[in-house]
Amino acid sequence: MKKLYLNAGGFDAIFNDLKDSFNGDLILNNNEYNLVIKSKWAKGTITGVCLDNKMSHLSFDLVLNQDVSLSIESFQSAPIFFAYCEDGRLTHSFGANGEKKSIKKNQTGILSNTSVINSVLYLESHKHIQFSLIGMPTNVSAEGQNAETISQLKKRFMSESGNYFYAGSQSLKTAQKWQELKTLPQKGIVRNLLKKIILKEIIEIEIAQHSYNYIKTFEPILNLAVKQINEIKRISNMNITEVIIAAGLASRHYLPRIFKEKYHLSYKPFNQKLAS
Repeated sequence: MKKLYLNAGGFDAIFNDLKDSFNGDLILNNNEYNLVIKSKWAKGTITGVCLDNKMSHLSFDLVLNQDVSLSIESFQSAPIFFAYCEDGRLTHSFGANGEKKSIKKNQTGILSNTSVINSVLYLESHKHIQFSLIGMPTNVSAEGQNAETISQLKKRFMSESGNYFYAGSQSLKTAQKWQELKTLPQKGIVRNLLKKIILKEIIEIEIAQHSYNYIKTFEPILNLAVKQINEIKRISNMNITEVIIAAGLASRHYLPRIFKEKYHLSYKPFNQKLAS
């Protein structure tokens, strides 16, 4: 296994470390970094941009010739990372000996690390891996809307231990935003402005989907499930989870919890196929 280490620093330092580690060619244009790799270690690209609000975006599109572990120091800005795996599998642990958890194809992962323990990413060899990361700093001065966003991020995605990790199915709304990001045709300042807007929208969607206040969005559907379950059975072939995920409202991992909190009932009996 090839072991790489990234010191927490600016984007220049991060991409120069990656360039040296993979023997790649680095191009910087309009504040966008493009690392092209064609060496004995790997083939593919790593791209990234750091925007004016310190929010960052990294995309990896690689085929490695051997397994790689990428150990990343904790950032002083204490960012929360939102990951989307488009192909392959991304595995993560807090520290080299920590529990390994995976983000699989078409899944979203969220992680934060305010402890002194490094975050470690594991990438498999001879398999196409394609994933993106949004990094949103939380230990920065902010005003207005950004201050509210940072407050919500800390509340939802930080733990007392200093380490937080979540992986689950991606919602339709989030998938659409990632696709918009991937297909931006513009270049330069306009491109970065549009990218900033889309990245913020993805973060806002994730905050909403992981919020207890999201119960209000589910309430009409859940009321219908409780009061008219027999009628729904007669006319529909979808279960409640399928309806909500198809609508792009939330991950299936949160619906059982919300159902129980709202109605003090077990979710399982209501999530059977509604058509006999």
